[in-house]
Amino acid sequence: MDAFDADVVIYAASADHPFGWRVRALLPGGPGDPPSGVGSVLLLPEVLRHPLRQQRTDELTALAALSGRLDLRPPDRATAELAAALGAAHRLRGSDAVHLATAVMAGADRFVTNNRRDFSTDIDEVTITYPDVLPEPGAVPPPSKSIG
Repeated sequence: MDAFDADVVIYAASADHPFGWRVRALLPGGPGDPPSGVGSVLLLPEVLRHPLRQQRTDELTALAALSGRLDLRPPDRATAELAAALGAAHRLRGSDAVHLATAVMAGADRFVTNNRRDFSTDIDEVTITYPDVLPEPGAVPPPSKSIG
């Protein structure tokens, strides 16, 4: 299961963003289907505030559809405590730490973000994945590394 940062959700809602289609491919399904990813409920104010302010209804519709494909989890005490520890360990701001902690608590395989400044691939609690390395939709993924 993939967990998502706000930036890539915004990309996925854009028909013309160069990484949008790669991220959208990770979120198949539609209304009534089970969630295909996970994220913090804090994604909502991050991705919706600008389109709401500027009354961009097409973007709001696309973001609503995408957020409906995510299991949006509110931060509980355990997630908040983990966020504090991850924030300290990786020098993350509060909301970024909550997004990462949500991914870890959910047991996500990867955290998809384009925030290279704050989310280095040196983070080892979950695999950090940038959208430019996601495979093209329909492409055969490379063989996974086995740990043994």
